[in-house]
Amino acid sequence: MTYIATTINRCAGFLSLCLLALALSSAQAAERVSPATQDKLARQLPIFNLTVGDPVFIRTFKKESQLEVWMKPQNANQYTLFRTYPICSYSGGLGPKLRTGDKMTPEGFYAITPAGLQPQSRYHLALNIGFPNAYDRYHGRTGDLLMIHGACDSVGCFAMSNSQIEEIYYLVEQALNHGQASIAVHAFPFRLSEANLAQYRNSPWYDFWQQLKVGYDDFNTSHQLPVISAENGRYVVK
Repeated sequence: MTYIATTINRCAGFLSLCLLALALSSAQAAERVSPATQDKLARQLPIFNLTVGDPVFIRTFKKESQLEVWMKPQNANQYTLFRTYPICSYSGGLGPKLRTGDKMTPEGFYAITPAGLQPQSRYHLALNIGFPNAYDRYHGRTGDLLMIHGACDSVGCFAMSNSQIEEIYYLVEQALNHGQASIAVHAFPFRLSEANLAQYRNSPWYDFWQQLKVGYDDFNTSHQLPVISAENGRYVVK
């Protein structure tokens, strides 16, 4: 019983620290998320039957230089596309990030946790997408601090304008504050249609992109988040 009580106390303490970190992060972000941005979202979200705090999902596409924000309305099972933002800048070409310093932007399935909120970033605001994930670590890929951030300048990150990152950051932060454990980020080289993928059949990353396509197709079909894991060095959609 003593062990159980100690464990519960430790978990409660950890939860308290997480909640405190979120509160501090929110207070710091409030300095950089303008009232105009918050008012704009408050006006536009209801058009899509959405509200601040609804669950969020992000997709990025390098070739098209686009970032999508999807949200799930209350009492709904499917996500709705809220906004498609032009990516101001990303570094590197098509293909995954392999090592620290290669200046490549990641491709794969990632997640923003409360610890990934960076309200005091020198790039206005930033969201750490969680590179490297289990798949990356299995393949010996290295790097850290891979972000979606503002300031329109990138070395391995997805850079947005400051006005765009304010919207994205605020929606992510509020979703986490309202109970979403993490925000899925699916990072693709391009829209993985059969026709688009066929153009890259001779690429060394063709097999890797075929793995990403399974997750891409699953969401496109259902508009529900697939459960994705890394097993024996491959992405598996369940």
